[in-house]
Amino acid sequence: MSHSLAWAAPQRPGGLEGARRFLAQAKAEQTAVLFVGHGSRDPEGNAELLRFTAALASRLSVPIVETGFLELTRPTIAEGIARCVDRGAAHVVVVPISLFAAGHAKLHIPATIDEARERYPSVRFTYARPVGVHDKVLAILLDRLREAGFSPDDPDREETAVLVVGRGSSDPDANSDLFKISRLLWERTRVGWVETAFAGVTAPLLEEGLARCVRLGATRIFVVPYFLFTGVLIRRMAEQVAAFAARHPDRQVRLARYFGLHPLIGDILLERAEEALRGEVRMSCDLCAYRLAAKAGSSHHAHDHHDPHPHPHGERVAGKEEAR
Repeated sequence: MSHSLAWAAPQRPGGLEGARRFLAQAKAEQTAVLFVGHGSRDPEGNAELLRFTAALASRLSVPIVETGFLELTRPTIAEGIARCVDRGAAHVVVVPISLFAAGHAKLHIPATIDEARERYPSVRFTYARPVGVHDKVLAILLDRLREAGFSPDDPDREETAVLVVGRGSSDPDANSDLFKISRLLWERTRVGWVETAFAGVTAPLLEEGLARCVRLGATRIFVVPYFLFTGVLIRRMAEQVAAFAARHPDRQVRLARYFGLHPLIGDILLERAEEALRGEVRMSCDLCAYRLAAKAGSSHHAHDHHDPHPHPHGERVAGKEEAR
């Protein structure tokens, strides 16, 4: 029997005082929060994530906070869950450090949670939402643009293009969410153009996005990486942008910083953790039609290994996510 639906979330009392009592109850039952990052071949990217989750731990209302990775480094998600249980957790809230709900968030993390439910039948598991389309993300993008030299009062704003560059996914919902972010960013900046591109997996790629900005007539281009942490793709992006700028000396091309340790990302992840602790998660991966269909039609790639795997990253290959 699957344990996916074997428990019901506790009913939360109403009002602010009720929320406080609910969180106090969660703390009393030894609740743990497990943050899950993707993992990178770049040690600095992994160290950046660990510094980030360590800073969040003191702001959470639970006694146990751990971090796990999908792949490429350790601890794995399964090892992170084991640490939580070994420390006495009776309830584990799994928080994906993921900007959008793509294949990892929809399939691989929930599958690992299902395995943990079988392994630890007395432990309750709750899966939180990824960051998603959030107003605070737009505030982060605006901060990164200002740092790169953008001002909403610039007289040449109508000749300015902003190119938002995401990782790229085989999941159309995740890709479309980035286009929505770009549109919302245009509403905040009213520049000539806000365009969208991807580092890999799907079109348009970064080079195509830059070329489109030139064809549209932009004299100034701000490239904004829609990435949480540094890694192989960030370094590659910097090289590509520098090479493009060298080929187009008549254009101003500037690369903004990725999100990094921006405090607003911490606020969003805490918000996701707290809503899961209160039983208010509005996305159920247990009953997700996308996930159930994928499980029925393909084998489970658990992503709980720590050795590099042979995915053909950075290419437009259906069903594969790119390396970090």
